[in-house]
Amino acid sequence: MPAETPELDAYDARILAELQRDARISMAELGRQVHLSQPAVTERVRKLEVGGFIKGYRAVVDYQRLGYGIRGIVRVGRAEYARVVRLVEQTPEVVNAYNVTGEDSWILEIAVIDVEHLDAVVTKFCILTETSTSIVLNVPRENAAVMPARRENIKPSIRKVTGR
Repeated sequence: MPAETPELDAYDARILAELQRDARISMAELGRQVHLSQPAVTERVRKLEVGGFIKGYRAVVDYQRLGYGIRGIVRVGRAEYARVVRLVEQTPEVVNAYNVTGEDSWILEIAVIDVEHLDAVVTKFCILTETSTSIVLNVPRENAAVMPARRENIKPSIRKVTGR
């Protein structure tokens, strides 16, 4: 039986929000932002790291500035799981890979230099199974902050009509 997940309080949620906005913030500034002392906020961050709520810190890079002119989404049909995983691991252009349910088995996000490079990457996956590729035109939302899930915050977007 998995260990029970500790409850996150409002301070933890604010700390997570601030760190997702700016992971390079100093502990002193983070403490000011969330109204805690530096030692208190440092201890809370350490507990969030040890508890697995914070998996790591990383730089968000600009694909265009790095020379990748095209970002694409490749939908990959049914194929042997291990073969797809191996190919994903061998393909550095795959920046995110999701094994999904539905008509496609995989959704891959790729970054390539140009159309010729796109063709070369997609061809690797076409050898395994059918694929469908879309080119990303713009990204209005990316790397959005994720807050602790709260069941009470879920409300239906429409009201169900009953027979009464």
